[in-house]
Amino acid sequence: MRSAQRAAALVNVLSAGGPDGAKGPDDAEASDSVDGPDAQAVASVTAVLREYGERGALEVTAQDVADLRAVSDRLRDVFTAPGVDAAAARLNRLIAEGCGPVRLTAHGGGTPWHIHLDSDDSAPWAEWFLASSCMALAVLLWDRQRPPGGLCASPRCDTVYVTGGSGTARRYCSPRCATRERVASHRRAKERRNPSG
Repeated sequence: MRSAQRAAALVNVLSAGGPDGAKGPDDAEASDSVDGPDAQAVASVTAVLREYGERGALEVTAQDVADLRAVSDRLRDVFTAPGVDAAAARLNRLIAEGCGPVRLTAHGGGTPWHIHLDSDDSAPWAEWFLASSCMALAVLLWDRQRPPGGLCASPRCDTVYVTGGSGTARRYCSPRCATRERVASHRRAKERRNPSG
C-alpha cells in the first residue's frame, strides 16, 4: 500500500504544479546543481522520495525529472482507468513494455530482502519508478479485485489517489475536495430553489 501511495504522490507532484497547483518544498540537495523551475521540480520529487523512505544521498537531476514525468503520464492512465479490466490491461501493457524479470534484492545488505522488477539496483529513477509502481498497483488490483486508484471527481482537481479497502468507492482525493464539492452542490441546489436571491 505504501509503495502504491508513493506512486500516486509522485504522479501528482510530477503533474503540472502538483496537487491543487501546489509547488513542492525547497530542498538543499536540489538547489546546488539546478536552477529555476527545474530546481523546484527536483526538490519536489526528492521530498516525496524522502517522505516515502528513501535514505542516503539522492542524486535526482532535471533529466531524471523529465524521464519520471514521462513515466508519470503512463501511470496516470492506470489511475484514470474506467474499471478493473481497463486498469489490468493498462498495467499489463506497462509491465510488458517497461519492467524486467522479478528479482530479489537487499541492496547490498542495506535493506531486508524484497522484490524488484527493474533491471538492477542502480537502474535509472524512471525505470525504478515504473517497475516499483506497476508492482505495487498490480498487487492492489489483484488483492482487491478493483482498480488500484482513481482520479479526483472534483472538476477543479486532477489529483490521483490510491483506493482504500472495502466499502464505498472513493471519489475524491481528499476530504478537502469532497467538502468543497458538497458545498458547491448545496449552493447550486439552493440557487435552483430560490433563483432570486
